[in-house]
Amino acid sequence: MLSDLTVQTIGLVVLGGFLGGIASGAAGFAYGVVATSIWLHAISPVQAALLVVSGGLVIQIGLVWTMRRTLEFGRLWPFLIGGAVGIPLGVLLVVETNPRGIQIGLAIFMVSYGVYALIGPRLPQVTWGGRPADAAVGFLGGLLGGVAGLSGIFPALWTQLRGWSKEASRGVYQPFIVLAHMLTILLIGAVALDRESAVLFLVAIPAILLGSWTGWQIYGRLNERRFQQMLSLLLIASGLMLIF
Repeated sequence: MLSDLTVQTIGLVVLGGFLGGIASGAAGFAYGVVATSIWLHAISPVQAALLVVSGGLVIQIGLVWTMRRTLEFGRLWPFLIGGAVGIPLGVLLVVETNPRGIQIGLAIFMVSYGVYALIGPRLPQVTWGGRPADAAVGFLGGLLGGVAGLSGIFPALWTQLRGWSKEASRGVYQPFIVLAHMLTILLIGAVALDRESAVLFLVAIPAILLGSWTGWQIYGRLNERRFQQMLSLLLIASGLMLIF
């Protein structure tokens, strides 16, 4: 089955999986955006989205289990409801349209926000909106999850603006990513799952798991300030990779 894939394709799939795994293990999100920025040079957008949600589901289930004591369902459920509405719309967009324009817009936003968060004196604290605002952010996350498996971007940024600790933040956006990936794979798998996609997953999964373990070791060494700085740098790098 590997004979159907070029050496370049296999190499890019492995590289994207490993780097995406590091991002997810260290920050709890951005696996999709890091991996996709590399994978789109070798495979189709639909295959990349399927690989993101399938590999990301494996990663996030393991990471959520390690952080199970920090989960707070009272904070989580509005995000889940919003995501459940946004994901089918995102899948419809990726199947029926070219999502490149959405990815470029997202990349510009990520770079701009990352630079501001990195060099600004202090992020503003958002206390308004309550659970409806959380649900709206979940909807946006679900929309991007359906488009390209990037469900964690907006929830991760929002929890920063809420001023939650790194444990509380990951206790929200990581379970959200699990739900988003589960629903997305059920929807997009019906149109994108074929033999080549299955082979790509088998090629990528060892690199994804190794990268995730490496990233988790990095996370354990970060204090709150270093964690915020890492998120900002990761957003900038991921946005640039999405553009180029």
